[in-house]
Amino acid sequence: MHQLRDYYRFSAFAGVVALAVLCLLLALLSPWFLLGAAAFGALGLVGLRDVTQHTHSILRNYPVLGHMRFMFEGIRPEIRQYLIESDQDEEPFSRDKRSIIYQRAKNVEDKRPFGTRERVYDSGYEWLTHSVLPVHITDTDFRVRIGGPDCTQPYDASMYNISAMSFGALSSNAILALNTGAKRGGFAHDTGEGGISRYHRAGGGDLIWEIGSGYFGCRAPDGGFDPDRFAEQAAEPQVKMIEIKLSQGAKPGHGGMLPAAKISPEIAEARGVPMGVDCVSPARHSAFSTPIELMQFIARLRTLSKGKPVGFKLCIGHRREFMCMVKAMLETGITPDFIVVDGKEGGTGAAPLEFANHMGMPLIEGLTFAHNTLRGAGLRDKIRLGASGKLVTAFDIAKALAIGADWANSARGFMFSIGCIQAQACHTNRCPVGVATQDKLRARALDVPSKTDRVVNFHRNTMKALAEMTGAAGLDHPSGFLPHHLLIRERDRGMVTGDEVYHYLPEGFLLRGEDPGFGYLMRWNRADAAQFQPRGAYV
Repeated sequence: MHQLRDYYRFSAFAGVVALAVLCLLLALLSPWFLLGAAAFGALGLVGLRDVTQHTHSILRNYPVLGHMRFMFEGIRPEIRQYLIESDQDEEPFSRDKRSIIYQRAKNVEDKRPFGTRERVYDSGYEWLTHSVLPVHITDTDFRVRIGGPDCTQPYDASMYNISAMSFGALSSNAILALNTGAKRGGFAHDTGEGGISRYHRAGGGDLIWEIGSGYFGCRAPDGGFDPDRFAEQAAEPQVKMIEIKLSQGAKPGHGGMLPAAKISPEIAEARGVPMGVDCVSPARHSAFSTPIELMQFIARLRTLSKGKPVGFKLCIGHRREFMCMVKAMLETGITPDFIVVDGKEGGTGAAPLEFANHMGMPLIEGLTFAHNTLRGAGLRDKIRLGASGKLVTAFDIAKALAIGADWANSARGFMFSIGCIQAQACHTNRCPVGVATQDKLRARALDVPSKTDRVVNFHRNTMKALAEMTGAAGLDHPSGFLPHHLLIRERDRGMVTGDEVYHYLPEGFLLRGEDPGFGYLMRWNRADAAQFQPRGAYV
């Protein structure tokens, strides 16, 4: 009896074979039974393949029936998103946050009835302090001027812009909708490291040209930097700033390769690479290898672009290495016009799980460290700081500004505005809404004119919400937010003010050799402008 039970797992296979035979016999009475014979026969062939294949053990033990596992595994993300997760579960964006983006993008009611659903007495809850004398702000076109002392073409950027997403990762229609929306809404669109595509140019919006280790758009035949090609593209009026990508939050320190089979003529045109050859993006740059060389490269790009703002983006890793860069700024007298700090919670089309989960510093800690290091070196007033990493609501932006940022960027927020449903299929080329795919039939589903309207709406309504929070705090501009405007519940029922958590350390403290704690002076003393390599054991 025990041995007989061991064969029950083959009952589904045996059943479909038996039903196929039965239908064939009944077909002698009515030809309609041939349909059943065909269906059950096909399942029988599936079962025969299952017991003879060598890849999946579960199919060998449970022919036909074992496919149920793969079916449910395939729809698990959708089942969880629509039926199981709560409105506050972040997987990675909560339903509450996705909903507010959709509502603002569609320009429909975005208010919430019946009060907050946040657990206001739980550890980690944060809120802004408000004033009994709120300010009414009518002009919500908040701007920040980017351009240091050596910049001759400064840029007045919006305080909220589209973060880096390349053509190739996003579809042509997605890029066109985003960039056209940026033009109409008066904000900037970061190209991502994939270069300036024809769809960026067709949109006509302001561009932040991101240059990664592959030097796409300014790439020499050997894969290195081509100054002539750079100068040609940087001269385009649409290009407002140049951003050197050192790392990104979702996969810092990780290079990549686009196989030749995936390189379309449009991608080859944007990146300046040949067809039929694998396109490699190394993990590190070849144009510089030391902090001083990085500053010299920044100065070179600024000269070649005829004075446009030049900066870099990074996810903070070894904190000493960032201090090496700051020391190089002091030694050379060359400062970037801006630095964008990308948090490890930032998004990507595809990243190794270990990198996405456990490599790189989250935005809050990274931004606080960069802000205080520049204050300690006496450079904070010369360099603008941008922030990126899950900044999609007015509160997210206000918090980033309070702890040191001058402006905020968002990638996935604007993806949601053009229809992303968080299917998390970006790496499969099967995006169900045509945003993150190069499949032209799928991309066709994204209607550019209507999605352009939603990009404009999302930006405008988010800035309006930021203005309302700013005014409620008694401020007349979001740049006035400081850490003391934040309150944080550190543990259940206990609270601390933001300036107890997100310290603004004294100006020039590193130059004076003062030690405020937190490891700043120890790392500063070990940092070297001439090299990134450590002098001792700590990073």
